[in-house]
Amino acid sequence: MDNNDVIDFQKAVKKELTENLIPFWVQHSLDHEHGGFIGRMTQDFKIESGAPKGLILNSRILWTFSALYQWQQKPVFLEMAQRAYEYLLEYFHDSENGGYFWMLDAKGNALDRIKKVYGQAFVIYAFSEFARAAHRPDAAQHAKELFNLMEDKCRDKTYNGYFENFNPDWSLADDCRLSEKDMDEKKSMNSHLHIMEAYTNLYRDCREEPVWQALHTLIGIFQNHIIHRKRHCFMLFFDETWQHKTDLISFGHDIEGSWLLIESAEVLGDDSMLARQKDISLKMVEAVIERGLYKDGSLFYEGTVNDIVDSDRHWWPQAEAVVGFINAYQLSDDDQYLDKALRCWQFIENFIVDNKHGEWVWRVSKDGSLYTNEYKVSEWKSPYHGIRACLEIMNRLDMINLAEGEEHLR
Repeated sequence: MDNNDVIDFQKAVKKELTENLIPFWVQHSLDHEHGGFIGRMTQDFKIESGAPKGLILNSRILWTFSALYQWQQKPVFLEMAQRAYEYLLEYFHDSENGGYFWMLDAKGNALDRIKKVYGQAFVIYAFSEFARAAHRPDAAQHAKELFNLMEDKCRDKTYNGYFENFNPDWSLADDCRLSEKDMDEKKSMNSHLHIMEAYTNLYRDCREEPVWQALHTLIGIFQNHIIHRKRHCFMLFFDETWQHKTDLISFGHDIEGSWLLIESAEVLGDDSMLARQKDISLKMVEAVIERGLYKDGSLFYEGTVNDIVDSDRHWWPQAEAVVGFINAYQLSDDDQYLDKALRCWQFIENFIVDNKHGEWVWRVSKDGSLYTNEYKVSEWKSPYHGIRACLEIMNRLDMINLAEGEEHLR
């Protein structure tokens, strides 16, 4: 891939971002009846007016438009972020016990008061981004208060890491599952990945020792407990002593984690930890290529070391794959990774982008057939993966072009 190819790649990503993804969420996600944002929209563009409103969707909207406002200071981006921020504080926040409820009904009443550590992490992630984008010390303070609460209530002080779910009063919940498809275990890779992501964003701003220490511990947990040392993939579910409970592999999480771990180690500033992570991340990418990459450049959803368990291609692993492959190129200077990033992006354009209704479809089958019964917007379908991928891709390709330009001058 030469410079012209990289520039064309970049232009295609920017076009998708500015002409499809951003307009969709700005024009169609606001709830004009009850305030905040809609809870669900079907694949065929029908809004379910009575649908519940999830913490993940709303916090990810806040993060997304805060990040967009840092990319381009357009008033509409700040307005969208401000709307999400105010809604989270007014309706999702538990004013009695602290933390944020998991689910509200359409009118903003608490429907599920469980405190899932995964959800708290995304609030920290979003508040930190909003604080930086809008220069809001109040948002930064809310993020730090929630960090302190998580460290006090959610952290396993015996074996390290974080427990999954808590009752409204922060006592441990009996059901540890994040969703119905997850295992009922005390700890999960998924929650730890996004706590790490959140603490990375928080430490970027505050540079406070307790956050540094918590982030350092989290990266170490991944390197020592969550990443399988021989298979170079994430193990997914654990008991409290870090005994893993399944051999299932999530290809999307592996490729996402390969770049998020590098980002966290870079922000942390520990050179030895970063050097170790670079080696681990490249091995993780190679394992994804070997086990989960289809011949058309896309990622299957789930598998084991030897088999594909779920051959569907969901939207978010494709987004993370493009970023992960570009990150692997930045670590290695191996052109094969840029080629794989471009091929996966082309798959997104051909099968995941919804040219009829806007945004991206949830998933397609192995033969490319669309699942029409999935949501376009829901508790789990948000602008986060797609828009974040576009911002990351454009920024990383900029850095690659700059580095190649400097090399040419030398």
